[in-house]
Amino acid sequence: MNTQHWMSRQFFSFYITWGIFLPYWTGWMIHAKGITVSQASLIMSLGLVARGIATLVAFPYFSGKFSSKTLLNVMAIGTLGAIVCCVPADSFASLLMATLLLHFFYPTLMPALDSAAGVLVQSNQLRDYGKSRSWGSIGFVVAGMILTVFTGTFGDKVIVWALLFGTLAFMGLGFMRAPDVLSEKPQRDQQKKGGMLKLFRIKHFGLVLIIVILLQAAHASYYSYGYIFLQEIHAPVYLIGVIINIAVIAEIIFFFIADRFFHQFSVGSLLALAAFGSTVRWIAVFAFPNVIVFSIAQTLHACSFAMGHYAFMKYLIQNIPHAQIPKAQGVYSALALSWSTAVLTIFGGFLYEIEPRYAFLGMILCTIPSMVFALVYRKVEYKKESAVAI
Repeated sequence: MNTQHWMSRQFFSFYITWGIFLPYWTGWMIHAKGITVSQASLIMSLGLVARGIATLVAFPYFSGKFSSKTLLNVMAIGTLGAIVCCVPADSFASLLMATLLLHFFYPTLMPALDSAAGVLVQSNQLRDYGKSRSWGSIGFVVAGMILTVFTGTFGDKVIVWALLFGTLAFMGLGFMRAPDVLSEKPQRDQQKKGGMLKLFRIKHFGLVLIIVILLQAAHASYYSYGYIFLQEIHAPVYLIGVIINIAVIAEIIFFFIADRFFHQFSVGSLLALAAFGSTVRWIAVFAFPNVIVFSIAQTLHACSFAMGHYAFMKYLIQNIPHAQIPKAQGVYSALALSWSTAVLTIFGGFLYEIEPRYAFLGMILCTIPSMVFALVYRKVEYKKESAVAI
């Protein structure tokens, strides 16, 4: 089978659902379920805590027991069940419980897919990670474009139904044939070698992890409040989805060309560029709160998210043993994509209620330190290359 096409299809189908959930879920709770911004912020923050536990503990543990394909299918089924529970939820408590359940199953599909891609690259069955990952971003855009039409016509109540049907499609594709290596159960000797703490004995893993934690946490305000901020600055309803997806189009372009144009860039250089672009992005949104500047700043998502993620994947493929890839992905997803984002979501919500623009400016408390650390790591890489050359 064509492994490149298979990986692209899986990324595409998953990120169609992610393009519904990430930008719109907070708005759905606020506008369709009638809860306040602070209540929605608390639910999403606690959901990120649950997500962190799932990806740091449950995902690596079950990755050591089951094949990648089995794990993906089980998590997809759990996600579908959690979404069904969200439909009748009509109070803060019921929404909290349903969303916590959703955060336990749903976001673990992301590190599971990236782990599968990492295994395929290391086994020489996937030639171009960036190209396959770009199809995930295309799926994200497709979802946003389509959903904009439906929310503009029927309101935010359609968001949960779109997520439900999208997940059902992803689950169906998951039961089709997959590359054989992903159906293999982990070997016992691999499990023994894969202790979580051993990751931090790998040279510079801790430093790289700190950098990507700061980089990804800086998206907290955008992910949780970008949709309602666009409403705040009077963006036309029918254009909000388009504006949100400018970021993803930039991400698609980056991932599509990354292996060709950024292959020779060091991990440190990529991380430093990502942090610089992220800093410029959030300062611009704060300084010029209008639709045009927000739209232009969206192009910097290619740096703030895509380049940072690509740099971590490059570090992982170059430095992390095959058996420890799921654990590294679990740590990354829990700390960079979940817990740190949860803390910054609460912080951003506090700033948003004072002044919406402050929620975005506050993100540079992460991006500037991440740039400093990335430059330090880049210097370490340069010394290592010089030593090898000598």
